[in-house]
Amino acid sequence: MTLQAANRLTAAETQLIDAYTNQIGSLPGDGAVLLKRDGLFDGLKRQGLPTRRVETFHYTDLKALLRALPADEPQAVAKSEAPIVNDGTVLRILQGVAETPANLPEGLTVELYREALSSGAAAEGLTAFNSDDTIGRINGAFVRDGYAIAVAADTVIDRPVELQSVHAAGQLHLRFPATFGKGSKATVIERHIGQSGSAALATVVADLKLDEGAEITWVIVQGEGDADSHLGQIRAELGTDAKFRLFVINAGGKLVRQEVHVKTVGEGSDFTLRGVNLLGGDTHTDVTMTLGHDVPNTTSTEIIRNVVFDRAKGVFQGMIRVAPDAQKTDARMACNTLLMSDDAEFSVKPELEIFADDVQCAHGATVADIHKSHLYYLMSRGIPEKKARGLLVNGFVAEIVEELEDEALVEALEEIITDWLEHHG
Repeated sequence: MTLQAANRLTAAETQLIDAYTNQIGSLPGDGAVLLKRDGLFDGLKRQGLPTRRVETFHYTDLKALLRALPADEPQAVAKSEAPIVNDGTVLRILQGVAETPANLPEGLTVELYREALSSGAAAEGLTAFNSDDTIGRINGAFVRDGYAIAVAADTVIDRPVELQSVHAAGQLHLRFPATFGKGSKATVIERHIGQSGSAALATVVADLKLDEGAEITWVIVQGEGDADSHLGQIRAELGTDAKFRLFVINAGGKLVRQEVHVKTVGEGSDFTLRGVNLLGGDTHTDVTMTLGHDVPNTTSTEIIRNVVFDRAKGVFQGMIRVAPDAQKTDARMACNTLLMSDDAEFSVKPELEIFADDVQCAHGATVADIHKSHLYYLMSRGIPEKKARGLLVNGFVAEIVEELEDEALVEALEEIITDWLEHHG
């Protein structure tokens, strides 16, 4: 079935075709980039938006959920926000346009992604991750800006680097390719903020490469508006003895799909994923992960905590694949959910594909409400029921961010969680 087949085009699919036709002349890029854009969009046209029949989108029928695209609003104005950590480096993207960086710490190089597109340097990275990569195809076809980041070997960046994307309406398509040299250390905060009630669509792809011994913490703070759609993807390749810690906090958005794709290609590498999904109203949030343990002696742990109110729906899909040569792999995954309403839903699909025989791998999932005895304990000491529930829920998710080593960052993320719970609890 192709998009052309059919009188069965959805409004969103029709708008994608029209938008690409209308914008192709103004999208930045040389001939090589244009060729890559055309190839990605041709694949999107052939396949259309995925439905439940596509296994990786079984719980997130994008064709049904993404019913229409918001129109571009050139008059929309986004205002910069205070950084999460005051003394960090902030790289701002307002309404999809990246500001020229200034006062960068030594060892950090940043290039405007629109310049990489114009020069053709970005062409090599404009690829679909796999045959079902709808996010990569949409983003690669329409991407206009972002930042290309490089941290030099043996560089330690003490304070966080915040990629702050703020929008008011319309569409924005961003890319963050990043390389981290041998022995480098850094914390990067990828932050998304919606500032108006008008609908917006944001697609974001971060493509990371960690060289030998690099230790990188990447924090995604997604706080889109109530009417916004957010399609995010992070790809990471871990070299020998590299350590990659990824924290994902979803606290906004009408429709959210955050994909995480990680490969361990060097022995001794370690991947940690910690996720907090805060869902309310009639929103839909999906975190989907694929992790390839491709070489011996690698480790990984994933813990996802979800709090679901009202009629919200959530999804966590986690696939861990251990290759035949990946002996001594240690991989563990857990997903824990609090359902705070009879109408709330959360679907969990953990998967292990193990082709090696000397490994330690496990996964588990729990779904529950607040434990009545815990609630009674707090109420018996004079704490009102609503506040008692809030304290228990906060404790359930806050211990995830407490694993971060930066105290100021921990406090800022805990404040985001607390504010969300106060509005939705």
